[in-house]
Amino acid sequence: MSNLSIHRITSLELPQLQPYHTLRRPQDHLEQGIFVAEGEKVVRRFLSSDWQTISLLLTEEWLEEIVRTADERRLDGVEIFVGEKALLETIVGFPLHQGIMAVGRTPTELPLPELVPRLPAPFFLVALDGLVHAENVGVVVRNCAAFGVDAILVSRTTASPYLRRAVRNSMGGIFKLPCFHAKNLAHSLDWLKIAHNTRVIIADAHAEQTIDRADFSGNICVVFGNEDAGVSADVESVATDKIGIPMHSGMNSLNVASASAVVLYEARRRRTS
Repeated sequence: MSNLSIHRITSLELPQLQPYHTLRRPQDHLEQGIFVAEGEKVVRRFLSSDWQTISLLLTEEWLEEIVRTADERRLDGVEIFVGEKALLETIVGFPLHQGIMAVGRTPTELPLPELVPRLPAPFFLVALDGLVHAENVGVVVRNCAAFGVDAILVSRTTASPYLRRAVRNSMGGIFKLPCFHAKNLAHSLDWLKIAHNTRVIIADAHAEQTIDRADFSGNICVVFGNEDAGVSADVESVATDKIGIPMHSGMNSLNVASASAVVLYEARRRRTS
């Protein structure tokens, strides 16, 4: 790997390092079409994907490890900045990223009518409506990757899965899933119902039907709503089913990230049994 573009730095003032300076301004990254991956496992999984890498910022120790283990083609044309860990930590003022970070280009999203024909049949989708906490979005994405979801739809009121905290909490799961940011989630779900005979199943803590009695066959899209208020009224209006998780008395709900794991596990189990 003698052609690597390696820059050893003693300052963070280079223009190419600007994305690392704006970690607290996530909207800037979304507008630029970039994202930040941080930590060993997430960066490794990013480098194992086919998503475009722009740069790496890491310590000397991590440079040796990445050069030794990464596919050479994934580092071609990537600017690699190497500095002391103490220098890297000054980016946000506290230990953050285990000495290794990366900036990548968010993938080009296909319009839904182009994306759906590329999915397995029958398909298994998840939609996120009004999830405002990037950490929760990331965990739900991780659960989607773990339980074989084919793609994710994201409403305009949901934190993007490409935000740094979402990418981190997904543990790289986002690199395995196509994502579609819907301008109007209710319209997209209605189109799926009409054009692809898709059942739109809302996860609702107060639903009478429980997941052990639900029908998860065929084309489905499971919708997880806001951490407190649930799904929006327009999304609820296009639902075909509402399902809940049976619980012991005294408890009537779970955190959306935990609930998604339970629902998606049961859906996958039923679809493959």
